[in-house]
Amino acid sequence: MLNIYNYMPYLDFEEMTYIQNLTKDFTEEQLRQFASIYGPRRKDPQMILITALIGFLGISGIHRFILGQIGMGILYFFTAGLCFIGTIVDLVNYKKFTFEANMKAIHETLTIIKHSV
Repeated sequence: MLNIYNYMPYLDFEEMTYIQNLTKDFTEEQLRQFASIYGPRRKDPQMILITALIGFLGISGIHRFILGQIGMGILYFFTAGLCFIGTIVDLVNYKKFTFEANMKAIHETLTIIKHSV
């Protein structure tokens, strides 16, 4: 059994386990293809945390734009992160938001690979 860690050592445990379960029947070439497609699409949890912290400096919502949540990003931008309460909640839940966005990217990548075979 091949391990996704060999191709993407920067993944956290939860994300690696999730991907490993979905790609357990992949060949080495498919796993390499998955890593090359998913890697650039993946959102880094630390980047989301940093951009959420920037929300306290007056530019709220950047992290929501990065996560692909354009509507929430605009709402946060014009309401100062929903009066900073939304920004605080997002700081607590940044890993959850990032994992949800990455799950979507994982499934899009799997669809691409399955259609290319």
